[in-house]
Amino acid sequence: MTTEGFLLDTCAMIWIAEGKQFSGEMRELIEAERPHFHVSSMSAWELGLLISKGRIPATVTAQQWFEQFLETSGAKLLEPTVEILIAASFLPQPVHNDPADRILIATARAHGLTMITGDRAILAYGAAGHVKTLAC
Repeated sequence: MTTEGFLLDTCAMIWIAEGKQFSGEMRELIEAERPHFHVSSMSAWELGLLISKGRIPATVTAQQWFEQFLETSGAKLLEPTVEILIAASFLPQPVHNDPADRILIATARAHGLTMITGDRAILAYGAAGHVKTLAC
């Protein structure tokens, strides 16, 4: 397997932090090599929402959680550019309706990254050939 870049969906980021079990292909990737993970700052926003609503228990602030994840995982932070934000509005149809997921998809496409996600809608979008995906 050649090393390539991966964009972690917010759920994948949380699963990695919590040490959850992954699909066979994802588990093989992590065991075989240290993949080049990236996360979008949009995931920090989604994480903050999840923590603020009590859907993720946290003993630290959302910012501390996110910063600790970046440090321990070695993931690189990607910021949505103006071009990515606009591209998220013009993705090939049919596309996910969640604005944050659209930005993540546009980010993966702009950087040539494979999205690691458990989101069935994003996986279906990938199966249609619009973004590279890997189920977690």
